Amino acid sequence: MLRRSVSLLVLAVLALVTVLAPRTRAADAPRPAPAIVVKTAHGAVALDSLRGKVVLVDFWASWCGPCHRSFPWLDAMQKKFKDQGLVVLAIDVDKDLDAADRFLAQHPSTCTIAYDPAGKAAEAFDVKGMPSTYLVGRDGLVRVRHVGFEPGKTAALETALQEACAR
Repeated sequence: MLRRSVSLLVLAVLALVTVLAPRTRAADAPRPAPAIVVKTAHGAVALDSLRGKVVLVDFWASWCGPCHRSFPWLDAMQKKFKDQGLVVLAIDVDKDLDAADRFLAQHPSTCTIAYDPAGKAAEAFDVKGMPSTYLVGRDGLVRVRHVGFEPGKTAALETALQEACAR
């Protein structure tokens, strides 16, 4: 009985640590960003063509609740760091582009909006949840990855943006 209680306690602590652990973290080791090409309303954007800029790659979808909260923050970061070389590349993974258009009508943005209905770019980045955000440095290396969005927990990602833009 005591052994089972201890096992349950250990499982509960592990579950709590998983829930409370920061979801923004440096990539295990900086690795080259995948060489993706995504469509926009104005043509295509190759991530490699943005080398020399700091790129915040954000995967989102119209059905994603946290994405509705993250979009205003992403737009604010685009405006705040644009003059320091930041490009926010917001990649929609909806298969229904009308749903994406309705989302964008609710959340106007100055970010570069791209579309990945087949999920190839998301697969290349190994997206695990929505939204998923990747900070790509001027050197083309993924420096930080973040899954989810909680408005009160953006400070670490904003600090990483600020540091990347200062380099």
